Amino acid sequence: MSRGAKSWTLALVIGAVVSFALAGCEKGGPVQDANAPAAAAPAAKAIELSYSVFFPPTHIQAVTADAWAKEVEKRTNGKVKITMYAGGTLTNPQQCYEGVVNGISDIGMSCFAYTQGRFPLLEGLDLPLGYPNGTVATRVATELTQRYQPKEVSDVRVLYVHAHGPGLLASKKPVRTLEDVKGLKIRSTGLSQKIVTALGGTPVAMPQGDTYESLSKGVVDATLCPIETLKGWKQGEVINCVTDATAVGYTTAMFVVMNKAKWDKLPADVQKTIAEVNAEWVAKHGQAWDQADADGREFVKSLNREMISLTSEEQQRWKDAVKPVLEAYVAAAKAKGLPGEEFLKDAQDLIAKYSK
Repeated sequence: MSRGAKSWTLALVIGAVVSFALAGCEKGGPVQDANAPAAAAPAAKAIELSYSVFFPPTHIQAVTADAWAKEVEKRTNGKVKITMYAGGTLTNPQQCYEGVVNGISDIGMSCFAYTQGRFPLLEGLDLPLGYPNGTVATRVATELTQRYQPKEVSDVRVLYVHAHGPGLLASKKPVRTLEDVKGLKIRSTGLSQKIVTALGGTPVAMPQGDTYESLSKGVVDATLCPIETLKGWKQGEVINCVTDATAVGYTTAMFVVMNKAKWDKLPADVQKTIAEVNAEWVAKHGQAWDQADADGREFVKSLNREMISLTSEEQQRWKDAVKPVLEAYVAAAKAKGLPGEEFLKDAQDLIAKYSK
C-alpha cells in the first residue's frame, strides 16, 4: 500500500473513533468505569429552628435551654439546627407565646403569667401552695400540664414546663408580720398580684427585666420573687431584706412550646428524639432552679442583706391570708367550665408526694 493510501486509511479510522466518542457524549456522556466509586449523595439540608427565650443569655435557665438545643442537634446527628435568641431579642416575654403560635419563632420560653387570662386552668400552677423548691415545682407543673392537656395550649406543641422555687419577699425595709406588708408597693406578675393583695400590699405588675430599676428608683418597695432572681437579675443590690415566705411559696410556671405546624412537619425520628430530650430536661431545669436559688442565697449573704424567718404562728397567718386566692381560682375556673377544684387538689397532692 502506498504511503498516501496508508495516511488516508489512518485518517478514516481516527475519524470513526472521534465520531463514536461524540455520539456517546450526545447519548449520555462517556462510559463510566464500572469499578469507579459512586458519587456521594448531597447532604440533606438541616432543619433550622429559632428559639426565643426571655432570660438573659447568662442566666442559668437560658444556659440550660441552650444545652437542650445543643443536645437535640447532637442526637439528631445535625438534622436539626436551633438558633437561640435570648434576652427577648426576637419576641418580648409577653409576646413570646403568641409569637410561637404565629411563627415569629419556632420555639419559645416564657411565663404563663405574663399573659393574664390566657391560661385560666394553668394559672393554678402558680398558686401559693408552699412549693419547697424548683425541682418539685417543675415536676408538678410538667406532670399536670401533660395530665390535663388543657385547650388553652392546644394551639402549640407543649415540649415541657418548668417552674422556679418558692417565691419570697425581697424588700427595702424589714417585713416580719402581715402588718409590715400593708402599704408596700410590691412588684408581682399574674396570679402573684392576687397574693400581694391578699397579704395587704399593693401589687405593681412588671416583668423581671424592669424590676431592678424600679426598686432602685423607689417605684416599688419590694418584689415577690424566687431568691435566685436576686442574683440572676442583680436585684439583691437594690433591696435590704429577704423574708422567707415559703409557707405560702408560689411559683411561676414557664412554658417551652413549639409552633404546631412546624412540629407536625418534623420527621417521626426527629420528633421521637426531641421528646426523649424533653423528658430529661425537666429534671435539669428543676435542678438548675435549685442551684440558682442556692447561688442567690449566697449572693444575698455576701451583700450582708438581712434574712428574716417567719415564726410558726406568723406562717399560719400568711397561709390563712392567701386562702381566698385559692378559692377565687376554683370559682373562676368553674365559671369557665374548667376543673379547677380537681386541678388544685392534684397540685397539692403532687407537691406532698414529691416533697417527701
